Amino acid sequence: MKTSFNNHIPSAYQGESRIKRSIRMFLVYSVLLSLLAGFHSLSFAADLVMADKSASGIEIMAPPVTDSRFGKDSAECVRHWSMYDEFFKHGAYDYAFEPWKYVLDNCPLVAQNVYVHGVTIVRYMFDNETDPARKKELLDLMMRVFDQRIQYFENEGYVLGRKAGTLYQLDPGNMQELFNLTERSISLMGDNTEPAVLQLNLFSAIGLMQAGQLQMENLFENYLRALEIIENNLYQQANDRGQYQNTLASLEQMIKPFATCSNLVGVFTPRFESSPGDIKLLKRITSLLDNSGCGNDELFFRAIEKLHSLSPDANNAFLLGRMESNRGNFERAIRYFQEAANGINNGNGEANRDQAFRSYLLMSEISYRQLRQLSQARDYARKAHDARNTDGRPMLLIGEMYAASAPDCGSDEFLKKTAYWAAIDKFLAALNATEEPAIKERAQLMIDTYRQYFPTREEIFFNGYTPGNTFRVECWINENTVIRAR
Repeated sequence: MKTSFNNHIPSAYQGESRIKRSIRMFLVYSVLLSLLAGFHSLSFAADLVMADKSASGIEIMAPPVTDSRFGKDSAECVRHWSMYDEFFKHGAYDYAFEPWKYVLDNCPLVAQNVYVHGVTIVRYMFDNETDPARKKELLDLMMRVFDQRIQYFENEGYVLGRKAGTLYQLDPGNMQELFNLTERSISLMGDNTEPAVLQLNLFSAIGLMQAGQLQMENLFENYLRALEIIENNLYQQANDRGQYQNTLASLEQMIKPFATCSNLVGVFTPRFESSPGDIKLLKRITSLLDNSGCGNDELFFRAIEKLHSLSPDANNAFLLGRMESNRGNFERAIRYFQEAANGINNGNGEANRDQAFRSYLLMSEISYRQLRQLSQARDYARKAHDARNTDGRPMLLIGEMYAASAPDCGSDEFLKKTAYWAAIDKFLAALNATEEPAIKERAQLMIDTYRQYFPTREEIFFNGYTPGNTFRVECWINENTVIRAR
């Protein structure tokens, strides 16, 4: 039987415009040229195409191809494969569709690229289709592309993730299927799960929960699983840190409306009580509660206290100190703040300067205002100043203590006023140390306020002293200062 190339035009292309058909024929003949140029064996080239009778008058018969990849009709398989591939290279996805579909149906093992290309081809057809019924058929075909790829080329976890991404683009309301696909993908891929799959999983979980088809507890389970995968990758995949950090931020925004204190406490209290020694769980509970503004909840206190006892940490010590202070347990608060200032989690005993500054400043505040331990409060304030000498607050606090002690420091009215000299010294030190406008303003206000309590020149003279000389302020202050008149 003699064969003309025109006999191979798919029925879908009949009735084309002259120009469009010319373009198509040019592409098809490009297939022939590329194939004939690319194979050294004429007999194998004959497997790929039948010569046009009008060109040579000779019929080239194709010997059979025995490779099982090419299905039952190997010549047709290779011909359609080559035809679609050339159309695909030129971006003619509508022309590529029919020969590609033949390959998908009849020789599914020919190459994995059939499925990779198929996603692009079917997506093009879907986007350009207006008939709802036909779009549904194309969606089903798209899902089949992924399923068949798994069937013949495996790699199920990865392909299911890609299938879920495509389903979300074409049918975002199909929450149950999206959830099922991402669940299966994550279970197979584990830490190798792509970040987008984690986002789609949480997105579909939220949709199912809002529809009453998933429990709040399951939603948080999926969220915590995603966090663990992301954290593992942040440590292991240095080149992809930005991608995983962006995904983490996205997940946090997605879960935020549901991470209320009541929801979190309701979900995690039973877990805490059943596994109080699970360090990973304790970290999750404390992190979620803290990020959601639930730091005053009893569960947060219990969880972070237990976590600190199992794995001492300066940050947790600081949080515990703050919570114990809020509860009125000031001695316990100071012990925790001291641990935080010591920098337990640094390993070498050196405190982080910022942590030390905040801890010592709070210890000073508690010792002064709550426990009335003035000397101890001053020691803590000095340590805070040593940790960050560009912040004037420790000096302000010492000056305030000195000024408040003036009525009790001295056997007569003159000596009592000398404490204000020492107080002003600290206010001036605060003013000079900081660049923070609010602290500067506060320091200047204190200077202006307490300077008026200085003794007059007459008082200084009649008590046997001279302005500008050094004076030792006694009482618990026990510091040298300069004599100054009001």
